[in-house]
Amino acid sequence: MSVGMAAPRAAYGCDSDNSRGRLHPEPPSRTRSPFRRDCDRVIHSTAFRRLKHKTQVFVFHEGDHFRTRLTHSLEVAQIARALARQLGVDEDLTEALALAHDLGHPPFGHAGERALDACLDDFGGFDHNAQALRVVTQLEHRYPDFDGLNLSWEALEGIVKHNGPLRRPSGAPALHYGKHGVPADIVSYDAVHDLELSTFASLEAQIAAVSDDIAYNAHDIDDGLRAGLFEVEDLRAIPLAAAIIDDIAARYPGLDPVRRGAELVRELISHQIEAVMAETRRRLAAATPASPEAVRRQQGSLAGLDGEAAQADAQIKAFLFQRMYRHPRVARIMGDAEDIVCELFDRYRRSPDDLPAEWSLPERAGDDERARKIADFIAGMTDRYALIEHGRLFDSTPDLR
Repeated sequence: MSVGMAAPRAAYGCDSDNSRGRLHPEPPSRTRSPFRRDCDRVIHSTAFRRLKHKTQVFVFHEGDHFRTRLTHSLEVAQIARALARQLGVDEDLTEALALAHDLGHPPFGHAGERALDACLDDFGGFDHNAQALRVVTQLEHRYPDFDGLNLSWEALEGIVKHNGPLRRPSGAPALHYGKHGVPADIVSYDAVHDLELSTFASLEAQIAAVSDDIAYNAHDIDDGLRAGLFEVEDLRAIPLAAAIIDDIAARYPGLDPVRRGAELVRELISHQIEAVMAETRRRLAAATPASPEAVRRQQGSLAGLDGEAAQADAQIKAFLFQRMYRHPRVARIMGDAEDIVCELFDRYRRSPDDLPAEWSLPERAGDDERARKIADFIAGMTDRYALIEHGRLFDSTPDLR
């Protein structure tokens, strides 16, 4: 099959004509499949628009060329669609999951998530996948007949389980949920709309997850180069990057640093996409799943990297951790950002009248409900709005530069 041509629809891919449906039944669209509708609803949601001013690594005012959650999500969707096309699974569902994967992230990237998780330590913690489920099932108010977006079962399953099962066959929590257990919002939704938390998600969801990895590795390198946190030559510490740098030098001697960095990023993305396709096809050939249900019953993810490519992925992450995420400039800004989130949370708990009227807390609400509603408000903030709100409530607000 030529590169770029779509593979025939595979039996292991989800079929929109056989979707398990929506929690609230709706008449079918005359012009769109159920999964295309899911994708369009995510794109038109308020939460998706707010990703424009939510941090990936650098805060919103550092420069127009750095990634935001929105541009990152678009790049993940592009990679995910390319993989879905080659592997013969539903592109619309894959795109919907790629675009929705960051809807639950608070302002200031992982710093904001760490801060909210600490603030909610006595109330079950904060998890961005659980928050994304809250967004698409409760917090979006766009339709007269239901809260949320009323996405298909397959979309909701993918939002919650794209990183793997949330429960082990024994019922014990899996992944990183050992401390607080599976988030209460996921458990309560699962009770009325069973998402099969102990199985893997569809191949479409697995593709969205691995596409996220590909995108943020390559694009954090791009942003790090733009920010001057490291130079192309520093990336020779990563064997895969060193080989690509040498190849670029042979093909384009004397290339300027900007184009050299861009070519490196492009080649890294292409290399990882090809590695995922090769390994996923190998796993599919070994497992021979004949349906989406067979994909879900596997003992491991079918979309992923082989040992050598997984090692390269780990080396990229280790480099970025040391040279970017722990860079003194980034660490200082993210530390200040964590303080802003924690101070806002504490202020709203002590002075609930400081919340906007539409976010006022019911007088009879318990501590858990009040804390979660405050977290909903903060998680929905953009970086810019969080800084404005902090400036309104406090005498001094850090300059996150």
